[in-house]
Amino acid sequence: MKKMIKKNKPTIGITMGDPSGIGPEIILKSFENYLIRKNRIIVIGDYSVMLEAFYMLKIESFKLKRIDYVSESVFDYKMLNILDLHLIKSNELQYGKVQAIAGNAAFECIRKAVGLVINKDIDAIVTAPLNKEALHLAGHNFPGHTEIFATLSDTKDYAMLLYHKKLSVIHVSTHISLMEAITGLKRKRIEKVIVLANDIMKVLCNGSPRIAVAGINPHASENGLFGNEETKEIIPAIRNMKGKGINVTGPCPPDTVFLQAVEGKYDVVVAMYHDQGHIPLKLIGFYDGVNVTAGLPFIRTSVDHGTAFEIAWKGIASEKSMVEAIKLSIKLIQ
Repeated sequence: MKKMIKKNKPTIGITMGDPSGIGPEIILKSFENYLIRKNRIIVIGDYSVMLEAFYMLKIESFKLKRIDYVSESVFDYKMLNILDLHLIKSNELQYGKVQAIAGNAAFECIRKAVGLVINKDIDAIVTAPLNKEALHLAGHNFPGHTEIFATLSDTKDYAMLLYHKKLSVIHVSTHISLMEAITGLKRKRIEKVIVLANDIMKVLCNGSPRIAVAGINPHASENGLFGNEETKEIIPAIRNMKGKGINVTGPCPPDTVFLQAVEGKYDVVVAMYHDQGHIPLKLIGFYDGVNVTAGLPFIRTSVDHGTAFEIAWKGIASEKSMVEAIKLSIKLIQ
């Protein structure tokens, strides 16, 4: 990922996410942060839903402005622009429930955001969470945000990176079964993820990143005692990437490599499958971690949590991850 240089402040488009979840609430709460409010932000969603959340939170520090086109935006710290897609009304929602209409609204917000960023109407996308079951009920059969963005942008090589000030993790595989993650592990994919990690961490580290690659077996297989995936796929990938000048180490025992990264030995860890990377990251950064899609032709960051239906529309959801996602999107641009 090459760092984008903007002479003016970038314009950030934030998708509403699943409106039955905590997305509308955490977006509005994040805008109560004065440092966030100083930026050029457009919420891509439905005005009626955002207004209902606005009233629920009893916000007084700013107002909402309904717009039909980005050109109608007014960037003022006392005004939050809502690009109204007219997809759903607040009275159609069952708060905290899985609904096809809400899943479709979340998808259409993403589709609109991709069109805007490709046309240079916005400079980056930040996403509020969606619900995969609601997404599928609406007929959009994607495993999650990452795959939607890759499809809409025709991106072939991409990966999910979870970023926290103490730990960064990028994944070789994500939303597939553990069995598929093991049997489908291939050298070429590992190499691509190492390259993606190197590209994006150059921006985040302001220099050459130190990359650790986790093994997939206990103790990284102990030289073949506990499996041969390291010997067959992981080690050749690491050797090839070292030969191309990338500062990469491994395969490292998965039970210690994340601690080593937290202690400062590595800048990012390449995890072999979803839970291997998600568990350590969420242990230390559940409330303020950020999800980044590496490899896209534009910047996309997201909160690192779900729709939290159990607390949705109660005014108690934390906006910390949304605040960090907005900050990181701006950092990746400027």
